Amino acid sequence: MFHVYLTLAYIFPNVYLYFRIRKLFIPRGFRIWYTLIYIALLSVYPLAENYAHREVTFFSQVLSAISGYILPFYLYLFLLVLLNDILLLLNHFFRLVPGVITGNRLYRLYAPFVILLAAASVVIAGAINLNTIRISPYQIEVSKRQAKTDHLRIAFISDFHIQPGMPLRFIGQYLRKVNALQPDLVLYGGDMTEGDRENETFESVESALRNVQAKLGVFGVAGNHEFYGGRGNSDFFRNSGITLLCDTVIRIDSSCYLAGRYDEHFRRRKSIGELMDSIPVDLPVIVLDHRPTQLQEVSITKAAVQFSGHTHNGQMFPINLITRQFYELTWGYKKIRDTHFFVSSGIRLWGPPVRTVGKSEIMLVDIHFK
Repeated sequence: MFHVYLTLAYIFPNVYLYFRIRKLFIPRGFRIWYTLIYIALLSVYPLAENYAHREVTFFSQVLSAISGYILPFYLYLFLLVLLNDILLLLNHFFRLVPGVITGNRLYRLYAPFVILLAAASVVIAGAINLNTIRISPYQIEVSKRQAKTDHLRIAFISDFHIQPGMPLRFIGQYLRKVNALQPDLVLYGGDMTEGDRENETFESVESALRNVQAKLGVFGVAGNHEFYGGRGNSDFFRNSGITLLCDTVIRIDSSCYLAGRYDEHFRRRKSIGELMDSIPVDLPVIVLDHRPTQLQEVSITKAAVQFSGHTHNGQMFPINLITRQFYELTWGYKKIRDTHFFVSSGIRLWGPPVRTVGKSEIMLVDIHFK
């Protein structure tokens, strides 16, 4: 059903876009060619979705790659044409720029060029932004209790969405950056995998991730995408050197307890209260939960810190404005009562390989025990 909604959201704006561009910018003698080209480009996404559920071929991979950029391109083309229409309407009533009308030759010549260039530039910038990993540093203070350390450095990463054809150079960039941070703990917030695990891409990624260096270990939880593919307990985590926590708690040296929750998609997961009841009170408690949906409930427990992902910070404008309505914290840091909450925008994405909101990040959290 999600893809049905996405397809409808793709078609209806394009109907508006087709007729507005045709009316505003296309001379009568070129309208047949314009229609043929528009329909051909418009068909790329539905065709790519159709072939995505068949055998992977070179043609299907090329189609899928083009589709990934076509979707955001049409999104920003639609927004820019809509903005153009709003400005024309305002100009019609208030004469902000006298002489600028749709029949003006210079307007018909230059406006479509500017709009197309702007939409393409946004997509290119979004693709570059996606493939540039940034470090987001934070400093917090947590009650020490009986911990035998004064400082804990955590690198938190979420939403890799590893799939066939993922560029391995991105994994190499990630390894260089995360190991340079010299973390005590590396934590993964779920949605590590996407698609069929039995392929060369996954094997190469597993081998690479085993080179992540953390003094006290590498841990993670499964996200909703692992469960969609039936991989909630996949050996991907084990092969990558990641200890998977499934509604389980582990003591990390004499520093803290780490509690990893099942994703909400798993109906039988423990409540946060049930999970916390099994944890002693001698050390601070850090929680891993893929979705940041129960912040108030967690804040009244003994959890000192919680790490989540899933939201991607909306990924593309204006989708980020929608995600803000669903989550109390869609990205970044927030303290509620005595609990510190972190939500990552993700290091990678699901869907179009373009990020126009937020960044591909490694959250670096230095916890100072007091």
